[in-house]
Amino acid sequence: MKIFERGWAVFFSGAIALLIYAQGAEASWNRPAPELTSSGWINSEPKSLLDLRGQVVLVEFWTFGCYNCRNVQPQIKKWHQAFSKQGLEVIGIHSPEFAYEKDLEAVKRYVRENDIRYTVVTDNDFSIWNRYGNHYWPAIYLIDKKGRIRYTRIGEGGYSETENKIQELLAEGR
Repeated sequence: MKIFERGWAVFFSGAIALLIYAQGAEASWNRPAPELTSSGWINSEPKSLLDLRGQVVLVEFWTFGCYNCRNVQPQIKKWHQAFSKQGLEVIGIHSPEFAYEKDLEAVKRYVRENDIRYTVVTDNDFSIWNRYGNHYWPAIYLIDKKGRIRYTRIGEGGYSETENKIQELLAEGR
């Protein structure tokens, strides 16, 4: 997959090429981040983005049945471990693609079995997904210390670029 700053992304699968319009990272700058409301919080008590002001927040939309989401997970865990003491809050938004992924106990079991230590919020009704205008698994949104979306990443890869942006946002306002 190749995603340009702002433009078309090309996905190849066998003989089929799929074109989608990809929003560049700068296109979402300074947009207030929508709140994270849910009744299903794992590894944490409910948090609001207002409570997290002053921290950088990485929001990742994922679902445990998604192969691509599983491929991104080690990197999300790495960032959580490397940067949480510097002010990075990682919140995984579990938005299920299939009915079996809606079961809270199944999500909790997956989180436990895969040693996911950051906060996971269940979004069975896609309310958070819709407020973010998200359309993809996995998708990463970086929220700055003032509560504004400053970066998006759709799909796998781009780990160096995303990590650089995390470090840049953590350094702001020091």
